[in-house]
Amino acid sequence: MRLEVLPVEGIGDVRPGDDLAAAITTAAPWLRAGDVLVVTSKIVSKAEGSLVDVPVDGDERAVARDEVLRAETARPVARRGQTRIVQTHHGFVMASAGIDASNVDRAHLVLLPKDPDASARALRTTLRERHGLDVAVVISDTMGRPWRNGLTDVALGAAGISAIRDHRGEVDPYGNELSITQMAVVDELAAAGELVKGKCAQVPVAVVRGYLDTPLPEADGDGAAVLVRGADQDLFSLGTAEARAEGLRAAARLPDHGRPPFPVLDELDFEKALTRALATISAESTATFAADLLPGDDSGRCRVVCRPADSGGVALVSLGADVQRLRAALAADGLGSTMETAEDGRGTHVVVTVS
Repeated sequence: MRLEVLPVEGIGDVRPGDDLAAAITTAAPWLRAGDVLVVTSKIVSKAEGSLVDVPVDGDERAVARDEVLRAETARPVARRGQTRIVQTHHGFVMASAGIDASNVDRAHLVLLPKDPDASARALRTTLRERHGLDVAVVISDTMGRPWRNGLTDVALGAAGISAIRDHRGEVDPYGNELSITQMAVVDELAAAGELVKGKCAQVPVAVVRGYLDTPLPEADGDGAAVLVRGADQDLFSLGTAEARAEGLRAAARLPDHGRPPFPVLDELDFEKALTRALATISAESTATFAADLLPGDDSGRCRVVCRPADSGGVALVSLGADVQRLRAALAADGLGSTMETAEDGRGTHVVVTVS
């Protein structure tokens, strides 16, 4: 396979109602069947009128942008400073819901296309029926990635090409059967196209030639929507704020006995987990906590004696809160616990049995 990535220059500014297919074929009369057309989502949005009016300066502009962001957000995922990562109504997780103020006049913001897969299908159909060009279409936009610096272009919509190349069931040269390898080829093509489009060169379309054989399938395919992983399969579906809030709710629902009511990443060494739980609460508590490891039997693995600072009512109430915090800290590492009150020569205390 030999690939060429070619810029489509000379398209110019795109306005609502413009015919993208005509603009592209005029700028690239050299297009041919089997090419993959990588189209920046911004010009699709502009042509479709997915723009909103905003003030050009001042606090009013910031307020208006926040209102647009709320409207485009299905759920917030994370926030740090002014950066907001949200999930859009399409299912994409992006900074600022993909709202863009670049390469557009200051009186407008550009939104993502309402349905990028439908936009890709419509553009492909027009190119085939009006211009006799049987090409695949990928609509791209720029995203960041968790745990990696830098941005890359990915596919928001696709037509005439499978979004995923599924290698599962194939056998590698060493005789190993592949079991999980599914390549997001439309993302790879989108990233390749960005190399010749750039961000300031006003080249919103690229052509990847040599990847597909001709003729292309009649069907448009399932589109890029298949790349959006459902929450039930996503190990990282909760944002930071959501995960923290859900953890607090789970702590409030701790059962009186048994395992904690939420999944734990991994079993830690028991003594390390216990030490961490005690350290978590001791710094903010006036109570005392004495832990004794127990012989391995059904009664538990450790007993923690929790004593109030004094015998006053306030100290006893505070002890109750501290005990619940201890149990929540234990549960964070997958340790279950039970509690009971006890009396001895030193007064009322609480015994937490850890399992």
